[in-house]
Amino acid sequence: MKLDKAGIAELIFRTATKYRTAAIVLAAGNSSRMGKNKNKQTEVLCGTPVLAHTLLAYQKCKLISEIIVVTRPQDFDTVYQMSQEYGITKLTSIVAGGSTRQESAKRGMKKLDVSTKYVAIADGARCLITPAQIAKVCLCAYRSQAASAAHKVSDTVKRTNASGLSKETIDRNNLWQAQTPQVFHTSLYIAALYQSNTDGFSATDDNALVEHLGYGVRMVECGIQNIKITTPEDLPLAEAILEYRSKQT
Repeated sequence: MKLDKAGIAELIFRTATKYRTAAIVLAAGNSSRMGKNKNKQTEVLCGTPVLAHTLLAYQKCKLISEIIVVTRPQDFDTVYQMSQEYGITKLTSIVAGGSTRQESAKRGMKKLDVSTKYVAIADGARCLITPAQIAKVCLCAYRSQAASAAHKVSDTVKRTNASGLSKETIDRNNLWQAQTPQVFHTSLYIAALYQSNTDGFSATDDNALVEHLGYGVRMVECGIQNIKITTPEDLPLAEAILEYRSKQT
């Protein structure tokens, strides 16, 4: 049976209600690779701050029910003002970040609505993600309990020794570059945080925490454009992508 617009809207509403999903946007880093006195979250791309681009994507995704931002205490007012200016009505909490990514995520988890079934962990600086890509990862997570935005590696990958001399060419067929969002069933992610804390295990992304439990995470292709703003060189690249997209609509 083919659904009309009203039927599609009803299906989306039912899915969002059944699998209530919160986004925890991590924006508490010190932006050390951006240069002196620069905060990558407030750098402007095509007239809009980096973090605002990110928040707007999660705001517009119909499967996201609430947004929690984890940031530095000195940035609380900036995030609040940003939410007011750009209409981020799903924002429910602004939380002080911890000394590590894991600690920041853990603090964000404490603010979740009790009815939350899934959590989407997101980098505040991964500002080119789209609402459609977020939904794609969420829907995959609803089936497999754990899914991550990613991009399949296309370059030749080398393993070197400590001196930088190549020793091996890695088979790239099963290699992916992890991105965000990384979406998990809430109970699974809580268990992963608990086990990592118990074992003293640390990781650079949340997929690794779940993998540490012995649970596989489904990779979801989200393309090469879903970059993370890390260095000043990333800003003109991100602007070029945004301008390219604007010409396609």
